[in-house]
Amino acid sequence: MAKIDDSVKKKVPELRFPGFTDDWEERKLGEHAKYRRGSFPQPYGNKEWYDGEGAMPFVQVVDVTNKLTLVENTKQKISKLAQSKSVFVPKGTVVVTLQGSIGRVAITQYDSFVDRTLLIFEDYEKETDERFWAYTIQKKFEIEKLKAPGGTIKTITKEALSSFDVHLPQFKEQAKIGSFFKQLDDTIALHQRKLDLLKEQKKGYLQKMFPKNGAKVPELRFAGFADDWEDRKLSSIAERVTRKNKNNESTLPLTISAQDGLVDQNDYFNKQVASRDVTGYFLVKNGEFAYNKSYSNGYPWGAIKRLDKYEMGVLSTLYIVFKPTAINSQFLVSYYETTRWYGEVSKNAAEGARNHGLLNISPNDFFNTLLTIPKSAEEQQQIGSFFKQLDDTIALHQHKLDLLKEQKKGFLQKMFV
Repeated sequence: MAKIDDSVKKKVPELRFPGFTDDWEERKLGEHAKYRRGSFPQPYGNKEWYDGEGAMPFVQVVDVTNKLTLVENTKQKISKLAQSKSVFVPKGTVVVTLQGSIGRVAITQYDSFVDRTLLIFEDYEKETDERFWAYTIQKKFEIEKLKAPGGTIKTITKEALSSFDVHLPQFKEQAKIGSFFKQLDDTIALHQRKLDLLKEQKKGYLQKMFPKNGAKVPELRFAGFADDWEDRKLSSIAERVTRKNKNNESTLPLTISAQDGLVDQNDYFNKQVASRDVTGYFLVKNGEFAYNKSYSNGYPWGAIKRLDKYEMGVLSTLYIVFKPTAINSQFLVSYYETTRWYGEVSKNAAEGARNHGLLNISPNDFFNTLLTIPKSAEEQQQIGSFFKQLDDTIALHQHKLDLLKEQKKGFLQKMFV
């Protein structure tokens, strides 16, 4: 690829494939393509419109942030009656979301019927590569949706769409760019599948390498260990930490993310939620655990995480902080990634009581929860090391995936006008 000198740049991208030198043509979107809204009968729950004779897939709004595809709704297909009231689009049609998170662009993978909140691009005035066109639309929407009127639900009118300026090269260059991003998207999708598979494998191991409720041994176990696991109160293997940040040893405000653990509050929320004066907060040190009693999607009893990313930080006193004293710390990390501890917390929490979204469980009750753990410190260590290695592999794949997405973002900025 050749980089274009800014001093001679006109209507061309910064980065370009060799052999192409012509200016890109600037046109109004309304002059180049026709578009129309999808149409799909409401409400979706009407049984007469689903799984009937001659049923076919339909496309709904899905998250297409990182790939230009929309998948069919695999749960239901619409009947001939619904098809008569809907808009059909062939495979390979460019569509864009118009409601909520507007500007998500995709190419249909199937002959489909489309949701009314999708805008369909079709009947291009000149030969156009669909993938190039999809990225052109995506880039344009990223800019224009910020200007769109509306509060929570943004809208872009047909008149505004028609007036969008777009820049188009000759078809051969479009196809070259489209093919390049197709290859990049395929690579990203491959890495995403590998990452998803690793996460599923971890989920399976967490289910099999810890005893199910009521059992004393796990389904899957390292060789050489045969003893029953034992029930221990948390208070007998860990101690509470109530250390205050009196001397301002740290000004790093932390929060617990169920997915990412103890993280910088500024990064997580894009702002600091903690008070400016954090001397009254708990001072948490590397290797110590904290319990966030706030429930979130998929985590009905909150989350318990260890501080690994920083040497120290501060946490609201609403959290329960503790450190291991008679248990392998890495084993405990994995234990609290299972659902094994949910039953104990639910038994000790005040039934049905929530305070501003927080589970109503006192520190004393929390430390009275029972954990089922191996008697052997060596078995604890082996389990902890196994999951640590698995986590490191997942983190490595996540890092590779993030780099690929950043590369794609950079190419999108430099290869389009």
